Parts: sequence; C-alpha cells; structure tokens
Amino acid sequence: MKKENWTCLIEIVLLGFSDFQSMRELLFCLVLIFYLMSLMGNSLILILTIFSPTLHTPMYFFLWNLSFAEIGYTSSISPKMLVNLLSENQNISFWGCECQMSFFILFGITECCLLCVMAYDRYIAICQPLQYPSIMNLRECTKLAAASWAIGISVCVGQSISIFTLPFSGSNRISHFICDLMPVLRLASTNTYKNEVAIATVTVLVILVPLLLILFSYILIISTIFTMPLAKNRHKAFSTCSSHLTVVCIFYGTGIITYIRLNSEYSMDNSRFLSLLYTVVTPSLNPIIYSLRNKEIKAAFKKSIKSIARKQILFMG
Repeated sequence: MKKENWTCLIEIVLLGFSDFQSMRELLFCLVLIFYLMSLMGNSLILILTIFSPTLHTPMYFFLWNLSFAEIGYTSSISPKMLVNLLSENQNISFWGCECQMSFFILFGITECCLLCVMAYDRYIAICQPLQYPSIMNLRECTKLAAASWAIGISVCVGQSISIFTLPFSGSNRISHFICDLMPVLRLASTNTYKNEVAIATVTVLVILVPLLLILFSYILIISTIFTMPLAKNRHKAFSTCSSHLTVVCIFYGTGIITYIRLNSEYSMDNSRFLSLLYTVVTPSLNPIIYSLRNKEIKAAFKKSIKSIARKQILFMG
C-alpha cells in the first residue's frame, strides 16, 4: 500500500463538549481536579511501595504496576481535554490522534490484565496460603506483570496499525473528547467490517475473559472464606479483597455501560459524560479506595510523614 493511500486527513476535530459552551469552565475545573487527584494519589502509592519495606509484597508489587498504568491512562486523555475545554481550536493532528489512541489502549488493556493478576494473587493468598510464598515469588510476579504489559503493547500495536493504515478521506469530526476506537474507525472511507470484528474479538479476549477470571476467582475466594471457622479470619480475608473488588466493579462497570451505549448513534452523542467516569473519575478514585481501606498503606504513609518531620526537625536544629 502506498503511503498516499493511507490517509488524506491532516487533522481530526474532537468536538468533545463544544455544544455545552456554558459548562466548559465547570468541566475544566472538574477534570483538572480529578486529574490532579489521580496524579497525586497514584504517585503517592508508587513512592510508598518503593520506599516502604512493609509494602514489598506481591500484592503491592502489582498495585505499583496498576498505579503506573493509571497515571499513563489518564495522562493520555486529560491534558488534551483540558486544552480543548479552554480553546476554540478542537483539532488534534492525525499523528497525535494515533498516539493518544495507542497509549489509551496500551494502559487500558494492561490495567484489565493487572486487575486479573491481582485477583489471582488474592486467590492464592486466601485459598492456598501455605503455598503462597513459593507460588507468588518475585520471579513469578515479574512474569505476570510483564505478561500484562506485553498483552497491552500487542493489542496497542495491532489495533493502531489496523486502523490507521485505513484510507481516511471524508469527515474529520468526532463527537467525542478522545480518539477512541469506534469513533475514529467510523471516519474511514472504506468498509471497516474486518476491523470491527477484530475489535470485538480483542474485547472478548482481553477484557471480558479477564473479567470472567476475576469473577471465578472471587467465587472460589468467597466460598473459602465462608469455611473459615473464626470470624476474625473471615473479616481479615474480606478486608484484603474489598479494595480490589471495589476497583474492579468501578472500572468494569463504567466501561461496560459506556461501550454498550456506544453501539448506537444516539449514544455516540450522549455518552460523553459517561465516558468521563472511566477515563477521568475512576483513575482518581482507585488510589483513594486503596488508601482508605488499607491499613498497611496508611501505616506506611504515617511512618513516612513522621520520618520526614523528624529529618526536618534535625535539619532545622
């Protein structure tokens, strides 16, 4: 295929919330707040899991990877959205659109896989506690995390190449605030049936399959917890899973509802506010959920604050 047949588009117009002129300042403030919350919250988890020896466990190793993915996930969307909310120019270069979609897919798919891996970690910890140290050793944890990133990269490269090598010579306007898969695909000036099948296949393999594995893991976990004789042990087991399960429900719940609605033309114009949930709000809530419901993270944070305060006093003294 010759390069001139790839695309005739130089820029793409992200209409975003341009039809909500009176709300654009409010949306800018909200998106900025949630974006900063996501950056600060996930960065705090990254720092604590690195410098706190008590958090050098498989669960927090995967949480570190999840926080890193969420920073990339929201950073691939929020900065451009903030600029567009304050500017009359809603354009994004074709290359910029490709980059945004690629990183969006990479971090989103990786997060799906990491959530599945974290469910497996909890399953081994609760259902096979005696084998946990040998099964979830550093080598195996690294393999699982690397596999999650490898799947994200593979899907990212495959989908980006298959979509952005299509001919684009018609409309360049997207009724969305991000270069998402289906909105961009609908700009192509050719039959996109094979691409839609590929997207559906990927959705089943790397999104729905991990979700089913997570659900299966929690069925086994809950059944094991109910067989524990002591209420104290049951409560401890539930508490180690509650944060992860809450994040899974929010992440998958908002994503599934949004993408089901995107199947109709009506939803293409009216699901933008729903899309804000899984692209902006959810990444800011996850570190809060893990922090507020996790005694080890709170203890590590308090210890770090005391250590910093002690050093500051010694320095000033």
